Amino acid sequence: MAPCSFCGSEVKKGSGKLFVKDNGTVLTFCSSKCEKNMLKLGRDARKLKWTNHFVKGESPAKK
Repeated sequence: MAPCSFCGSEVKKGSGKLFVKDNGTVLTFCSSKCEKNMLKLGRDARKLKWTNHFVKGESPAKK
């Protein structure tokens, strides 16, 4: 079982999605939610409370 590249949760064998970048880096995603947040929206997992990579004390970017 590999961890999700965005949220850090375990991806069971036979589920999820693999994304291979042009440079050969392999990204593993547990759901389309994680895939869209990383690739399409360009969000940082450390700033989202629902990820395992969340760092308390870093405030989200204010607009």
